[in-house]
Amino acid sequence: MKKLCILLFGIFSYLVGLLGLTAFMLYMGGWSFLPMHVNSAVANGATAQAIVINLLIMALFGLHHSIAARSSFKEKLTRFMPVEMERSAYVLVSGIFMFAICLYWQPLPGSVWSVNNTIAVVVLKSIHVLGWLVLVGATFEIDHFHLMGLKQSITMNPSEGDRLKENFLYRMVRHPIQTGVLLGIWSTDYMSMTQFMLSTCLTLYIFIGLHYEEKSLISHFGDVYLDYKKRVPAVIPFWPVR
Repeated sequence: MKKLCILLFGIFSYLVGLLGLTAFMLYMGGWSFLPMHVNSAVANGATAQAIVINLLIMALFGLHHSIAARSSFKEKLTRFMPVEMERSAYVLVSGIFMFAICLYWQPLPGSVWSVNNTIAVVVLKSIHVLGWLVLVGATFEIDHFHLMGLKQSITMNPSEGDRLKENFLYRMVRHPIQTGVLLGIWSTDYMSMTQFMLSTCLTLYIFIGLHYEEKSLISHFGDVYLDYKKRVPAVIPFWPVR
């Protein structure tokens, strides 16, 4: 019964996480054929209030991702649930936050840029889609189902691999998932202030998070990762490394 509960929780969490991520990717696209997207709502309230609400949403989002990723928190969490469920719980809450951003991110008046040239619009939209494809592809290169917690709930084995993987995308950048996100949130033909604030907050969070993730990876892989860091740029392909 315990294994069945872990499996069902893993499947449920995976679906919520996957649907939440998909909803967020579509939301950020500003696609006019969708009933709801980042630019669909009209700002009709107090701008200061909208900014405060947005900052609160992002603070909660960042707080969860920062605290829940710490080893000390994971150890405490597994006192209350099986270790095989820990990653699934993280994915579940992350998926809920993705939905929350789509539903509750407050619109702001104004825009930063608007591109009307047809070719430029196609290029920007293509880069936007490419970004999300890079994100998804990168998860499969390092073990998508383990990253999303589903593998642990099926195999009952929560352990991570000890080998640093340098597959296709990971030969170009050390953090292709973050590269994909940055392309997805910034490549748009119409950058409203609503999207600009969200993209800016996410970008700041990404680079702050990478600072600590790099330390964790060095601690885990040691000299192997230090050598990798000397050869491969962080998020921008072909960027000079020191």
